[in-house]
Amino acid sequence: MSKLLVIAFSFGYLALLFGVAYAAERRSAARKSLVSNPYVYALSMAVYCTAWTYYGSVGRAATHGIEFVSIYLGPTLLAPAWWLVLRKIIRVCRQQRLTSIADFISARYGKSASLGALVTAVCVLGIVPYIALQIKAIAASFVTMTGSPAGAAGPAAATALYTTGALAVFTILFGVRSVEATERHEGIVLAVAVESLLKLVAFLALGLFVTFGLFGGFADVFDQAAAVPALRQLFTLQGSGTSGAAWFTLLVLSMSAVLLLPRQFQVAVVENVDENHLRKAMWLFPLYLIVINLFVLPVAFGGMLRLGASGLDADTFVLALPLSAGHSWLALLTYLGGLSAASSMIIVETIALSVMMSNHLLMPLLVRVPAARPALQTRWFAYLGRVALQSRRLAVVAVLLLAYGYYAEVGKQLPLVNTGLVSFAAVAQFVPAVLGGLYWKGGTRRGATVGLLAGFGVWFFTLVLPTMVGPGKLPESILTEGVGGIARLRPFALFGLEGLDYLSHGLFWSWLVNIGLYVGLSLAQPPTALELRQADVFVDVFIRRSLAEEVAGWQGRTAFPDVRALLLGFLGKKRTNQALRAFSARFPNAIPAKIQPNGTAPQDLASADPRLLTYAEKLLAGSLGPASARMLVASVAGAEQISYDSVVGILRESQQLLEANRQLQKQSRQLQRLTEELRAAYVQLQALDQRKDEFLYTVTHELRTPLTSIRALAEILADNPDLEEPERRRFQLTIGREAERLTRLISLVLDLEKFESGQATLERNPVPVPELLEEAVDTVGQLLREKHIALDLAIPPDLPELPADRDRLMQVLVNLLSNAIKACRPDGSGRIRLTVACSEYPLEAHPGIHAQVLTLTIADNGKGIATAEQEHIFEKFFQARHQTTRKPEGTGLGLAITKKIVELHHGRLWVESQPNQGATFYVQLPLENTPELVS
Repeated sequence: MSKLLVIAFSFGYLALLFGVAYAAERRSAARKSLVSNPYVYALSMAVYCTAWTYYGSVGRAATHGIEFVSIYLGPTLLAPAWWLVLRKIIRVCRQQRLTSIADFISARYGKSASLGALVTAVCVLGIVPYIALQIKAIAASFVTMTGSPAGAAGPAAATALYTTGALAVFTILFGVRSVEATERHEGIVLAVAVESLLKLVAFLALGLFVTFGLFGGFADVFDQAAAVPALRQLFTLQGSGTSGAAWFTLLVLSMSAVLLLPRQFQVAVVENVDENHLRKAMWLFPLYLIVINLFVLPVAFGGMLRLGASGLDADTFVLALPLSAGHSWLALLTYLGGLSAASSMIIVETIALSVMMSNHLLMPLLVRVPAARPALQTRWFAYLGRVALQSRRLAVVAVLLLAYGYYAEVGKQLPLVNTGLVSFAAVAQFVPAVLGGLYWKGGTRRGATVGLLAGFGVWFFTLVLPTMVGPGKLPESILTEGVGGIARLRPFALFGLEGLDYLSHGLFWSWLVNIGLYVGLSLAQPPTALELRQADVFVDVFIRRSLAEEVAGWQGRTAFPDVRALLLGFLGKKRTNQALRAFSARFPNAIPAKIQPNGTAPQDLASADPRLLTYAEKLLAGSLGPASARMLVASVAGAEQISYDSVVGILRESQQLLEANRQLQKQSRQLQRLTEELRAAYVQLQALDQRKDEFLYTVTHELRTPLTSIRALAEILADNPDLEEPERRRFQLTIGREAERLTRLISLVLDLEKFESGQATLERNPVPVPELLEEAVDTVGQLLREKHIALDLAIPPDLPELPADRDRLMQVLVNLLSNAIKACRPDGSGRIRLTVACSEYPLEAHPGIHAQVLTLTIADNGKGIATAEQEHIFEKFFQARHQTTRKPEGTGLGLAITKKIVELHHGRLWVESQPNQGATFYVQLPLENTPELVS
């Protein structure tokens, strides 16, 4: 195909990306976001599917069969756990204003600048070869499309260089716009989502062409492959030479990568608009992975069958197959799909790395300048923000130049998949520090730093060092004899461990050293004060706390104008004023009310509240990272963090002290209403006393009725031994029924006493709601048939499981259904409708926050309930106390017990009804432990 045509389409496609990103940015500026929906979010996460997926999976399948599936099976298996793990990471990053994996690890372990720099270095060294892999894919695909010779000085290298330059411009324009890294990149996100769609459509089109155009369908492809012994053995893991250890290693690496690769962290965490979007991504992203890999094996086998004898690299089968068949335009579409797969990865990965390099390599050095020379503070802050922005732009260029240099020197000789797997193993070194930091408060900076450094060193020795032997950078004796001739220092058989593939071997030793040092050193030395504070924030992130409730990190007196000048340097005047107004609204007395025009303030107004320092630190963390933000705040605060012993005491007692303080404040505000409350309490006590008397009277009455009947019938039987057998049997059955009634009444009274005394307990387990509803309907089925009552049951699909006590919940449903049956018309026209739905319910204690709830509705067309009685039907013995001409069915305890059970589940129960228009009972139960639902 013509080089000019391929180049024109390549840059035309990049121009399309510019247009998409520009449109998204314009819509965002007009507050009409195009990306604030779960589908765009899920598609942006498909940046996981790079040129490796597009070309490398086919190459891997052609040599290792179904082994490639593990790279996508790992994220698929992990996806259901995102609501527990990924949502927690998102919540932490949103509260702490973290913008990268380096920010996350640095902030967790005491906001350590050195640890942040180490994580950044690991990411750059581990990911730059992965970016080079994408550049190689662009170059190789160009060679295949045009037939140009490969080489660093050839057209392929030139095209790769020009494309890399265009991507650098795109990334700087739409990815590095402002110093505030927490600002979302809507243009980038939409462009990546569009690219995900394009590469999916292109690969599916190619797969359909190969499977149904070149061959007669899936069966034909696999039948022809099975006829070739070399391909038939690829149908199984054992035949392809993939061991169980290798398969498990690939699963673990892919699980780690989908969470911790810088680009995945960027799109899944930093660019997340709404945590609830995860619910859609948890099934849509795995579905995307399944669909895009449907045709990998047919394309790989088709390439081996049609082009295997030509000596072509299997990575190029994706383009070579349509070209060899004369379908140049299909090949061009496939080429653009591969270009989109590579470019989206380069763009997002470069954004993430540039922020990390600026925040953790450059800024920690620059922020020390005002601390060393206080006279420079005011002027330095004014320039530091611009330096941060320009450094990120330079970092974009530096990362892409490093990647291109690696491609030109080393990467061209390595397979796509091998390079990607080595990068996966690099980011897997973050797993101990990240998961330990999320769920273990004992992890320390020292343990995380030494563990990560040692694990990365082993990773480099076992996985990267051998790649330098092939290009001739190192002698082959290192692999066969070991470093310095020491056999135990062979990269593929470290310390004599043999029998594992190179990837499993490298991951085993690097994780063993990493985890061992992390846990061992964390246990050997207690965490510092700041580490304890950050551990509490990360591990208990779902326990809502306000800024005032957090442990104060600063003490002493700090001039308010200095804090404001610091914020102005990075956020600008408009953003700083907005932030200070928002803080002042939350804490009216925390900011001086009168600041003089020259920036000075009276002595009694000049000091900034410690909460303002914590607030400023969080704001700056979004621009500079947590370590640099802490250094800057420390430079204006002139104070160290509070002592270790003080923080330990606060961490142990803060919750109790805060709760006691709230209670004291509440009591002080209620003193003026004490007389009225006492009077109301007295009236309430009188009412309770009267209800107690009524309760005892009613219980006595209800118990006496069956006892009287039993006694009378027993005396008749005793006094009349010659009573005829049918009559005797009838009396005995009546005695049995009355005894059962007596037992049932005693059980209800005991249950009610347990509920009201607080002794009743629930065993919460996940309950399948459809199964529970069907069982309840079966229980009352005989009553429905006897009274000729129709029951409509509406259960939507995909209902989540409900955390509840199954037996108690069954008691609620049967009781409500039985009441509905009793209320229905006796003429055979009775109808009951039972429905269930999921919805959101606003929490009164937290405005703007909604809880997921399950609402059960039981409606009948019976006589209805008068409005005046609707408030009393849930009281004990309501029927017995309000009977009129005939005794009602039941004891009057059922609804009272039902309400208690629902409230123990933190739910709500109410009724809506009009006389002669039926009644509808609503049961609303939380899908999570949310006590605020109780009304």
